Amino acid sequence: MSATLGKGAAVSVAKVVEITASSPKSFEDAIHSGIARASKTLEGIQGAWIKEQKIIVTGGKVTEFRVNMSVTFLLKD
Repeated sequence: MSATLGKGAAVSVAKVVEITASSPKSFEDAIHSGIARASKTLEGIQGAWIKEQKIIVTGGKVTEFRVNMSVTFLLKD
C-alpha cells in the first residue's frame, strides 16, 4: 500500500510475519520452502530476515534443519 504525500513523496505500508520452516536437507532448503509457502498466501514479499537456525538431532544424526524468519511484504492500496 502506498500513498502520495505533499510534494510527490510516496509512503509504502509493509507488514512483517513470523515464519518457521524446516527441511531434512539443509538450512537453505528450509528457507526456500518457507518463502515458497508464504508466497501462496502473501503477495508483495520484499525480503526476509533469518532470525534463528536450529538443528534437530535424532539418534546422534541431524534429522531436521529449522529456520525462524521474519518475512516483509507490502500491503496493497
